[in-house]
Amino acid sequence: MATISYPLRIDKRILPLIELRAKDEYIDKSTVIRKLLYQGVEDYILELYAEGRISISKASEILGKSIYDVHALIRKKRVKIGHPEEIYKKSRETAKRVFR
Repeated sequence: MATISYPLRIDKRILPLIELRAKDEYIDKSTVIRKLLYQGVEDYILELYAEGRISISKASEILGKSIYDVHALIRKKRVKIGHPEEIYKKSRETAKRVFR
């Protein structure tokens, strides 16, 4: 996984939680912030999938997981699979726009 350095401002009310998790898990604060960011990305990707805005293969690619792992995550987080026709059409339109 390629990474980049990015400046970030953090609300000072959140810092004690970051420090607590770092202490609990015996990891540095930067790792805690990356883990929390990844959790947010994961939730957002699953939300996009549930809305039919991305495919399972695209979710898999972005998360760096196999399709089977993404399906397991969907079950674990109880994301509804199976999209109504309207969402399916929106997904196809988005895919056409993205992959032109």
